[in-house]
Amino acid sequence: MTILLAGCGDLGTEAGLRFHALGHRVVGWRRSPAKLPSAIEGVAADLSAPGLPPVPADTTAVVIAVAADSPSEEAYRASYVDGPINVLDALERDGVQPGRVLFVSSTAVYGDAAGGWVDEGTPAVPGGFSGRVLLEAEELIQARFRGTATTATSLRLGGIYGPGRTRLIDQVRNGSAVIPEDVRYTNRIHRDDAAAAIVHLATMAPRPDATYVGVDNDPADLGTVLRFLATEIGLAEPPAGDAGPARGGNKRCGNGLLLSTGFAFTYPTFREGYRAVLAGTGVRHP
Repeated sequence: MTILLAGCGDLGTEAGLRFHALGHRVVGWRRSPAKLPSAIEGVAADLSAPGLPPVPADTTAVVIAVAADSPSEEAYRASYVDGPINVLDALERDGVQPGRVLFVSSTAVYGDAAGGWVDEGTPAVPGGFSGRVLLEAEELIQARFRGTATTATSLRLGGIYGPGRTRLIDQVRNGSAVIPEDVRYTNRIHRDDAAAAIVHLATMAPRPDATYVGVDNDPADLGTVLRFLATEIGLAEPPAGDAGPARGGNKRCGNGLLLSTGFAFTYPTFREGYRAVLAGTGVRHP
């Protein structure tokens, strides 16, 4: 197979290395292709601008894995709406019809569920601009391929942590971590499992569904996670108090549909994942 990675940062690069390890040709579009490892054929491309490079004629799967330059609605639209539109226009321009297009989205599309469970069957009601923009991107991609031979899939990832993604660890270490006074559920996935899920959905024999929730098996209360990290690091438990607005909304995301495809997690809960991070396992790709 020939895989086109439209957006090739840390997550895309990790996925690309895994595609390559399976024997696939991998082409990566990003602004600074010289940073990519040799296993990925880097091509200079600004996805937010029209006129993207030629699409390899034998492309069998496209993974759109972009990231906003800043936490503003304008930046989100440039990355998550303009970017996919330009990629899809390039496919149409070059007459390339891949079997699959996978868009890396976020559980932010669900907003807040007051601690309740959500999954692929839950209506997406975003609570902020990030979720609204991502949902708009999902819908426009689905619309472009409806009635064609291309299967479009959105992978809604929880909060990604892993090598170099140590926000909670840093907060515990520097003393800024606060355990919320109320129970606040959080959803996450290790970078390596997120990359593995991308590869799995892009290459598995059955056609994937339109949407998958990409989170680990434990939508843990934030206080539980912070206490665990403090114990692992050997520090006192963070104080309880006003932790501010819930990051990502208070909800528990179910991963049953992803598991039903035969996908298996290397880090099924935050415990295994954070222990690997604290042990220095893996590297963050530039």
